Amino acid sequence: MASLRASRAWTRRQFLVCSASSLAIASLAKPSISRAADRPQIAGGIQSGDVCDGSAVIWARADRPARMQLECSTVESFKTIIASVSRDALPDADFTAKLQLDDLPVGQDIFYRVRFDDIATGIAGESRIGHFRTAPAAGQSISFVWSGDVAGQGWGIDVSRGGYRSYRTMLDNRPDFFIHSGDHIYADCAIPSEQKLPNGETWRNVVTEDKAEVAHTLAQFRGNYKYNHLDEHFRAFHAQVPMFAQWDDHEVTNDWSPIGSYDEAGFEDDGTPRLAARARRAFFDFMPIRDIGARMGRVYRKIGYGPLLDVFMIDMRSYRDETWNKGDDHRGWILGAKQLAWLKRELAASRATWKVIAADLPIGLVSLDAVALGDGAPDRREHEIADLLSAIKRADVRNIVWLTADMHYTAAHYYDPNKAQFQDFEPFWEFVSGPLHAGTWSPGELDNTFGPVAMYQYGCSEAQGDNLAPCFGLQFFGRVDIDGASGVMTVTLKDVDNRDLWSVDIEPQPQARPAVVAQHS
Repeated sequence: MASLRASRAWTRRQFLVCSASSLAIASLAKPSISRAADRPQIAGGIQSGDVCDGSAVIWARADRPARMQLECSTVESFKTIIASVSRDALPDADFTAKLQLDDLPVGQDIFYRVRFDDIATGIAGESRIGHFRTAPAAGQSISFVWSGDVAGQGWGIDVSRGGYRSYRTMLDNRPDFFIHSGDHIYADCAIPSEQKLPNGETWRNVVTEDKAEVAHTLAQFRGNYKYNHLDEHFRAFHAQVPMFAQWDDHEVTNDWSPIGSYDEAGFEDDGTPRLAARARRAFFDFMPIRDIGARMGRVYRKIGYGPLLDVFMIDMRSYRDETWNKGDDHRGWILGAKQLAWLKRELAASRATWKVIAADLPIGLVSLDAVALGDGAPDRREHEIADLLSAIKRADVRNIVWLTADMHYTAAHYYDPNKAQFQDFEPFWEFVSGPLHAGTWSPGELDNTFGPVAMYQYGCSEAQGDNLAPCFGLQFFGRVDIDGASGVMTVTLKDVDNRDLWSVDIEPQPQARPAVVAQHS
């Protein structure tokens, strides 16, 4: 991924939201006189991501081999260009291209425009404008949203029912960024042309060849991501709001693990299932996620978003012991030794007021696919979580909040050591929200290993039945607001119609350790 360092000649402005539609831009070279078919087109939408302290990633995809041209400005008119860079979009990456911008100003709206030029002829294509806001300075407030689970259970884009409506609702919230907690796609689930609804009506999907069957080839995995870009609300949202992306199981196959997920394609030389390798490549092709140097392909990372917030994106799929959390030896892991050591180290080094652990799975909901096994002392994967929670307490790391999706309903869990079988930790919150656009489930069972209490939970009822379609309104996301003056974090659980379902204000505990310069990774 190419990187660009921008000029430091900046101006301030208030938040503005610009149109994501195609525009002819004067300062980018206008298309040559030619047939429209000769001009490279932007295939799908444009995206920004991993916006942190002074840096961001811009992503786009062309419809043919082309050169991505990127310009950035602090003003919507693009009167002043602060950065200009290009990169080729080639068949090897399915005509996708990513560029990393560095040395961006603090707390600033950045407008960017993307165009593709034909590599052979130089003929220029359409231009599109996007927007993101860089990490704030001290005293500035933060607002972001999170959720997961898109196009699950065969519920794809039904244009007559508004498509991916949750993306439109989240955009109305004008967040600074979006944490996608995983299941961007359901590679293991085809999209049929129709599905029957319990009220006798018919759900009618937009269909594509690559979504007509379960993904096995690289082209099919990529086709799952292309499918999402067919939705207008998805495209509009991603043009305006940067995404912090992580993955879960359905980017590969249901409940996958490194040693338990393969098909007739077999394994790579290093033992990696080719199915997982293809899925990982497609994920990195289509996500606006930074490549971490020689560790390209690593999903877990830390994103510093100003003095108030560090976000720890963890990976609970790639390093787990096996597919199911069971075994007579009582040994298990879900983060793996290397990632666990990294998380302990980075949490201890963080001097941000709030530390958000963005997890792709909850830790207190009973599931053979996740962590919790049922009431009692820690067992198998729970040992790893107990180790982490104890280390957090010993290091006196304060103000940690866990965010996740996966369960297809929304909930607020308060973990209380006084109610737990394992008690060597400080109390903390875990919030669950989703799906964005998939079948909705009923609330699950909590165990008492770490003492979670369901302060709120909402999903489909027993009478409604599981796998309730998106048109019934039980699609969820969460919103987090951090006040720049007081540091208070407000977490609000919301639905697709933007109703506030439940909310809590969390007071930050005083920092107990001396401030140092945090290292970001």
